Amino acid sequence: MRDRHGWARRLTVLCAGLLLALLGTAAPASAHAALRGTDPADGTVLRSAPRQVTLTFTESVGLLTDSFRVYDPRNHRVRTGEADHVPGRSDTARVTLPARLGTGTYTLAWRVVSADSHPVSGALTFSVGRRTATAALAPERTEDPATTTLYNIARYVAYLAAALLLGTAAFVAYCRPRERDRLRRPALAAGWALATATAALFLLRAPYEEGTGPASALGLSALARTAATRPGELLLARLLLLAVAGACALSARRWRTAVPRRAVLTAAAVLAVALSLTWAAAEHASAGLQVPVAIASATLHLLAMAAWLGGLTALLLTLRRTAPEAAVPPAAAPTHVATHVVTRFSRLASASVTVLVVTGVYQSWRGLGSWQALTGTPYGRLLLAKLAAVTLLLAVASRSRRWTSRLAEQAPVPLAGRVPQPAGGPPPPPEPEPPAAPRPSPDRLRRSVLAEVAVGVVVLVLTTLLTSTLPGRAAAEAAGSGTAVAGIPAASVTTVPFDVGTAGGHGKVQVTLDPGRVGANSVQAVVYGPDGGLSAVPEVRITLTLADRRIGPLDTRVTDRGGYWAADSFDIPLPGTWTMKVTVRVSEVDQVTVSKTVRVVR
Repeated sequence: MRDRHGWARRLTVLCAGLLLALLGTAAPASAHAALRGTDPADGTVLRSAPRQVTLTFTESVGLLTDSFRVYDPRNHRVRTGEADHVPGRSDTARVTLPARLGTGTYTLAWRVVSADSHPVSGALTFSVGRRTATAALAPERTEDPATTTLYNIARYVAYLAAALLLGTAAFVAYCRPRERDRLRRPALAAGWALATATAALFLLRAPYEEGTGPASALGLSALARTAATRPGELLLARLLLLAVAGACALSARRWRTAVPRRAVLTAAAVLAVALSLTWAAAEHASAGLQVPVAIASATLHLLAMAAWLGGLTALLLTLRRTAPEAAVPPAAAPTHVATHVVTRFSRLASASVTVLVVTGVYQSWRGLGSWQALTGTPYGRLLLAKLAAVTLLLAVASRSRRWTSRLAEQAPVPLAGRVPQPAGGPPPPPEPEPPAAPRPSPDRLRRSVLAEVAVGVVVLVLTTLLTSTLPGRAAAEAAGSGTAVAGIPAASVTTVPFDVGTAGGHGKVQVTLDPGRVGANSVQAVVYGPDGGLSAVPEVRITLTLADRRIGPLDTRVTDRGGYWAADSFDIPLPGTWTMKVTVRVSEVDQVTVSKTVRVVR
């Protein structure tokens, strides 16, 4: 049994390490802010040189020391003024251009920090007088791989450590296990892991925003700049709260008999809420609509998640200390595994699930914005994966609760001495009872809880990935404005209105080319009816033509995918301004073909 637990522990550590390495080296996360519009617009030709370039985003953004870089047609950098915000508009940034710009096409590369602490980057072009062939702009690294890997690993470690720390504290406070000292070591390890990960996040914050290497993390100017930003302030507050929590824990341990239990629980609750706020105030909840309600919901969601998943780990550690069922008499088994502990944790888990469902529904509505975003955006698909994992977790948890109730039912009733017999002699022998079902054992409950912990880790990882993905509402807002989502790479979204001339025969088609560049692209087309809702039509056909090169029409060959039309791979051979023709057939005889230009870049 000891060897089996040792192998299980080593396998768990190995899997966790591989998972963190995989997630840390994954592709950069999608940006959280979306570019709503630019002035001048991307790809436009101006008669005279503009005095400034203005970018408007879906949420407030922070500026870096080198947020805007302008390059002339020969790929030489143009001297510009210092970037700043438009007065009274934290979501709009601008940069002043020189008084005289020559004829030709200019490229603006930009990088800002969204309100939920993630860097956003992209590029646009505008032409003065006429379009010219620009020198190929050297692809600049928008993300340093080493910095991104280290930063992502620190984020995941921080989430896991916070869940274990807060969950263990909730488990000890509510379930009151007799042998609490055995949980002190994992709680202490989680606290140190959280402090170390938070310090790493603070050090890596500046190079993560700038897209530079980890070596620049130790510069005094970089640390001072990080400390002056809202994400940096929240990370420092988290470190301070951890220090206060550690000092309070040492004091409570030293003066255990002198500190009232209610005071200890109140202080722990305040620290837990404040610690959770350092996440909620720095991520999705801090931007968008209903910010105060969203921050409160995100805080409750994190606390409930920690109480459930972290408490599960503490319960597993408690059950692991029990003796194997062969060494424990059946009548003593319930007492040995502390049935009251698992029973109370079952109540705690049920309350946590209720909070998770309520806050999760609200956060999903706030992040998605529409049913279409549930399947049409990466955020929605990740949310579906999380819902599937949570459903599996609830199924495993129900099994654990069944074992818990059966253990509680078999708890023995102690007898004090012999039971006196009646004066008339011994009572008649009792009628034979049917054979009892196999007794539940602590080992079976332990295995069920272990499976629950494993699925819970998957849920936690998916939750962390959701915080690194562009919400569907922001993506829809950017698409509705005709501007590509800010990020790497940006997809091309084109909205084409149509009208066949019959009653109810009008609407629009939203066509997405991803990534909207030369080479292989995926094509998605969604048809909206006159009421703005999804519309099912018998046929949609999309072709592209590049007239000045006499290429096309190229048929994208989109097919009906049950609610939308798509092609997994369509090759665009050359950059330029292509003419997109969309044919929509709404009945057996009624159809219309409409055109719109689409700009494709390298």
